[in-house]
Amino acid sequence: MKKIILSAALCASLAFAANSEYKYEITPLVGGNITEGNLNLDDHYGVGGLSFGVNFDDTLYDQIEVGILTSLEQVDYDGINEDTNITRLFTNFVKDYGLTENTSLYALVGVGLEHFENEELGNKTSLFGNYGVGLKYKFSNDMALKTDIRHLINTNDRDNNLIYTVGLAIPFGEKAAPAPKEEKVEPKPAIAKLADTDGDGVPDIKDKCPDTPKGDIVDENGCSLKVNLNINFDFDSARINNEYDSKIKKFADFMKKFPSVKGKIEAHTDSVGTEDYNQKLSERRAAATVKALEEQGVDKSRLNSTGYGESKPKATNETAEGRAENRRVEGSIQR
Repeated sequence: MKKIILSAALCASLAFAANSEYKYEITPLVGGNITEGNLNLDDHYGVGGLSFGVNFDDTLYDQIEVGILTSLEQVDYDGINEDTNITRLFTNFVKDYGLTENTSLYALVGVGLEHFENEELGNKTSLFGNYGVGLKYKFSNDMALKTDIRHLINTNDRDNNLIYTVGLAIPFGEKAAPAPKEEKVEPKPAIAKLADTDGDGVPDIKDKCPDTPKGDIVDENGCSLKVNLNINFDFDSARINNEYDSKIKKFADFMKKFPSVKGKIEAHTDSVGTEDYNQKLSERRAAATVKALEEQGVDKSRLNSTGYGESKPKATNETAEGRAENRRVEGSIQR
């Protein structure tokens, strides 16, 4: 009988895969039984068996376990040439108390049936009550090593036994995920036909660029129109080279197309020379750019020009290439 039980325990332990969230667990058990002295039985014998647990949420207990433990060998009676096999069926309520992320203590209490294959010297099949405590260590795959000690009190003459076990708890039966809460969807307010969310002057129903930055000039589709003027100068010069004629014309044409905008002209130098000289040189470069735009038909009153000298370098002044980048005028559009 005991060989059948232990074989079933081993097969069951291999049959179930671990789940991260599980409803059930099955635990092969092995341990020992220490008997009370007046039972006229071996003081100590091995036991083995199997328990099956059902896990619960939001109750006074965390698990109900049912199981079987049987003596691993025939238990001798004292003073007579007789022995017996002892089998116990049990049901317990189990409560977990977490210690760490992987470790917990648990307490158990329950009842069972103790069966003697050969009833001698007052030992009879009867009911028992038991209670105990244990320690559980969960591995990364949710299997757990469990060890506990249980005190059994038999209803027949109130005999006592102390049982200790160790087992490998193997979970299975993934719990169903909780149903998602239904969210109330508020209806979106209707947008008026002529609404202009980004304030660019183009109604939302025609706006192909609905998130235009505030202040940008836009076309009939509501998309930003940008034009910038970048001019580089020769060393110690405020003369605009002919290669920039097309850029100046494009900037001027944009301003003439949108008469409400203004142009911002900022002129710079490299660091060669004194600060005072470079400041005046940057002002001459700014003036030359304003004059070139005037020649293209832009009113001077719409142009705001500033010379910054060498105070705002764009690149390093330690190299010839960097200094060439710093000898510049930058033009941009303002509302």
